[in-house]
Amino acid sequence: MEFNYLLKGILIGFSIAAPVGPIGVLCIRRTLADGRAAGLLSGLGAATADALYGCVAGFGMTLISSFLVNQQNWIRLVGGVFLCYLGVKTLLTKPAQEPAEVKKKGLLGSFISTFFLTVTNPVTILSFAAIFAGLGLASSDNNFSSAGFLVLGVFCGSAAWWLLLSGVVGLFREKFGHKAMQWVNRISGMIILGFGIFALVSLI
Repeated sequence: MEFNYLLKGILIGFSIAAPVGPIGVLCIRRTLADGRAAGLLSGLGAATADALYGCVAGFGMTLISSFLVNQQNWIRLVGGVFLCYLGVKTLLTKPAQEPAEVKKKGLLGSFISTFFLTVTNPVTILSFAAIFAGLGLASSDNNFSSAGFLVLGVFCGSAAWWLLLSGVVGLFREKFGHKAMQWVNRISGMIILGFGIFALVSLI
């Protein structure tokens, strides 16, 4: 029984993480610029946030979910501003001549920034709530064990996608020279900035 919840959680986590949005672009750019570890840690930050929201939906924490939905404009504002900041920063970043050695502090920053971006996206909690309700997974009949396996599955599914993405992109890292990385920074920066501007415009 619990295995079924784990499997459903994996499928949900993978399907929610897979569409390439600002986090995906950021993960690709960091993998190319700083290596697979930076890309994977960026993805795991998003996977942790997915698991957190999956926990809210899976355990039926209606008070928390209602608060997040009611405050979604403020949350989207903060997330939009941060996306704009990351977009401009990426756009203006000059690629290093030699691959930089990513320190623990840099990896932690990669994790925290994507966790923050995912948490400040109200669409995430709405997506989980809709999927869980649609599949009958948010029922009060579910015990804590089933909900726990469901949340674990969400994290594993999301983490699997980021592991796959950073691994595949990492294979092409050596083929990107200084000029190519400059274009990667420009294109990534414009896309991330575009997502940020869209988030802010949607508030109007």
